[in-house]
Amino acid sequence: MDKVRSKDGTLIAYERSWIGPALVLVHGTSADHTRWASVLPMLEQKFTVYALDRRGRGQSGDSAVYSIEREYEDIAAVVSSIREPVNLLGHSYGALICLEAALRVTNLNKLVLYEPSFRLDGPLYPPDVRRRIQSLLDSGNQEKALVLFFRELVGVPEDQLESLRNEPVWAGRLAAAHTILREFADEDYILDPQRFENLTVPTMLLQGSESPDFLRTTTETLHAALPNSRIVVMPGQQHIAMRTAP
Repeated sequence: MDKVRSKDGTLIAYERSWIGPALVLVHGTSADHTRWASVLPMLEQKFTVYALDRRGRGQSGDSAVYSIEREYEDIAAVVSSIREPVNLLGHSYGALICLEAALRVTNLNKLVLYEPSFRLDGPLYPPDVRRRIQSLLDSGNQEKALVLFFRELVGVPEDQLESLRNEPVWAGRLAAAHTILREFADEDYILDPQRFENLTVPTMLLQGSESPDFLRTTTETLHAALPNSRIVVMPGQQHIAMRTAP
């Protein structure tokens, strides 16, 4: 894996293939670059893929104090290091930081955001869920904490949850379980449409037809804020279509 140094000095690692236009893949909460394993063989037929490990997991470094703004800078550092126009695809929490990174680079070709989450009118997460996840992590129950996250926060149904647990990436998720709580930072994120008035890069917003209502709402809200976006609905899918319908 290659590495790029982010603005604060943290090294961000990525796995790269070599063919065609550049495509940077940014995973969501609790995952690493292997999140994309099921779709990578197809993407690599057409793109030079940069599948990165976000800070705090895989071969990437981390910082003593977490801030979501540092993650914007991480993605911007990877994109800016590529000497050609870049297509950027982010999933879930990764989609939110890709959205902000798009304001910090000059070589973005196209943007694909798959169900970012952020707070609208009320709380983003059920009450007491942070304490319950923290309690499980403190007692060494990383797997139960992961299951709680996917079941109650993401709304993954039981059959898909079992499929997730059988993925090779599950071991990496367990190793990165300590990062779950800090990524509740998306609940504090407020979308300011005025900041994105000049983000004219073509943007595709992926959405599962069966995804939880709050994810559909944030997608529609973002669509209204972006001047050059379209929503593409994946029939019968939810939040992890890269696994359920590669």
